[in-house]
Amino acid sequence: MYCVCREHVELAIDKFVDEYEDAPDLVNLQTTVFSAWTPPQQCEWCENAAEVLVV
Repeated sequence: MYCVCREHVELAIDKFVDEYEDAPDLVNLQTTVFSAWTPPQQCEWCENAAEVLVV
């Protein structure tokens, strides 16, 4: 699972496929609300805001 900015979505997809050998689902963090989890505010690879959950 990766929380990334739009710039790093492709990198996160590649890493997910390498690790799990399956295509991930992409979740827009701007429009999705989670009841039991608060997503990080920052991208895992840079200082930009996390916008996409790759899971």
